[in-house]
Formats: sequence, structure tokens, C-alpha cells
Amino acid sequence: LVEKILNPSYLDGEADTFRSLHKILKSSATSATAWVGESGGAYNSGHNLVTNAFVFSFWYLDQLGMASAHDTKTYCRQTLIGGNYGLLNTTTFEPNPDYYSALLWHRLMGNKVLSTSFSGTKKIRAYAHCAKYSKGIVLLLINLDNSTTIQAKVAFNSTWSLHQKHRSHKTNLVQLIRPDISETAREEYHLTAKDENLHSQTMLLNGNI
Repeated sequence: LVEKILNPSYLDGEADTFRSLHKILKSSATSATAWVGESGGAYNSGHNLVTNAFVFSFWYLDQLGMASAHDTKTYCRQTLIGGNYGLLNTTTFEPNPDYYSALLWHRLMGNKVLSTSFSGTKKIRAYAHCAKYSKGIVLLLINLDNSTTIQAKVAFNSTWSLHQKHRSHKTNLVQLIRPDISETAREEYHLTAKDENLHSQTMLLNGNI
């Protein structure tokens, strides 16, 4: 399962489902919208120390980005608590890593989705939205590679750019606030696993618990 989560070709294959449904709805006269229900990523209550661990946030955040890019209106997680894919630990009720991924997504990503592409390695997944509560852009970068640090140059309509250093096995949410053409401010949220263990159930934000 971990190999699939970290395989960009496998993740791209899942996009076909979103793409096909979006095409059907767009070409029909119905007012129905696309929803994802009971998403858990693995059947039979998930897999302990995978679907309730840090590594699963690669899949989960990629799913949220992919679903939004194909005009999916609602994404329901299976479950809040229960099985090995809940957002809360079934014994302690403490949040699993995906809870914090969902929390950051909810607080930062606005409803307007921006067309985004990344040229270079396929191990980087990139999604962008208008910021939820500010005049800016939120960029999500997911590094599926455990041994490569990426220097990413971010360009907006080929008119302005910034450089972003992206370490191995990390998820970054970068909020860019552009008050005018001469000044760009940004906030960065780096999600990593405790002790660099992908099966850890503790997620670090900017190196802190």
C-alpha cells in the first residue's frame, strides 16, 4: 500500500475517475454535483500504521487537491473515528496526522481552484487555490521522494516568480500574499513525520509537535 501511495503513476491513475465523472456532469443537463463519500483509501478498515499514519497524508492531500481540480464539491472522509482510517485515534481520541492535513486544508485553501502544473520530476505533486481568508494564493507541494531535495521555481502567468526549496518526503503549504507588484510576503507550513518515520502517528508542523 505504501508503494502505491508514493507512486505518482498510481496517483495519476486515480485522476481518471474524477476526470470521467466531471466530463459526464459537464455534458449533461443535470444540476447534480460530484461528491466523494466514505473515502478511506483502503478497504476493510484500512491498514494500521499506514492509513492512520503520516504516510497517508500524501494520498489524502493529493486526493483533496485532485478532487478540487475536477470540480468535486464535497469530500467526505471515512471516518472521524473508527477503523484504521479515522481522523482520530480509536483508543486515545487524539488526532491522527490526516486530521491536521484536513485542518490546514480547511483553513488555507479557498474555493477558487487555480490551474497548476509542475515540470520536472513526477515525484512532486502541486495544487493551488486562492487563499481562503486573504488576497493571495496557497500552493500545496507534495514531495513523494525520500532522497531528493527539490529547488522549485514558482511562476505565475509567466510574470513573476519565487524559489521554493522542497526537502524529501515533505508536504508544504505555502500561502503567498501579494500586496503589490514590488512586494511579496509568504507563510510556509511544512509537514513532516516525527523521526522521519513515515509510519509515525505524530506529524510535525515546521519541525514542532
